[in-house]
Amino acid sequence: MKNNTFTFRTWPFYWLARAAGRYLQNMEFALKPAGLDIPQWRVLMTLHEEGCQSVSEIADHAIAKLSTMTKIVQRMQADGLVVCRPRDTDARVTEVLLTPAGQEAGARAWETASKVYQRAFHNMSDREIETLNRLLIKVAENLSTTEA
Repeated sequence: MKNNTFTFRTWPFYWLARAAGRYLQNMEFALKPAGLDIPQWRVLMTLHEEGCQSVSEIADHAIAKLSTMTKIVQRMQADGLVVCRPRDTDARVTEVLLTPAGQEAGARAWETASKVYQRAFHNMSDREIETLNRLLIKVAENLSTTEA
């Protein structure tokens, strides 16, 4: 902390970790009836927003290792949720797209996530949510490079 008065309850990362942990617990519970998990949710939402992304671009959005994301995409491909193809401009890059079944699963997942979102932010104004997003973007950008 800037004023060197440290307690874990005044440490923002404590609250970020608690919020993220509770969010993940809620999402896991909510996605299970739809037959989805958190890694699949991240892929579905990235592709819902971006349309077509490379495996490495999805991994970047999901903050996941490329090897881990490759396995998730392969599993989703076997489940018929996504298809993969080489990128037109660089065949070394594998692009991922949603299938109709993936679009349907994404719609179910979005409905589920919307309920979790409403629960998480039910007593916050749009302005407070915008402020939270701006602050978290700053923190993420500050931590975007790895330093010793």
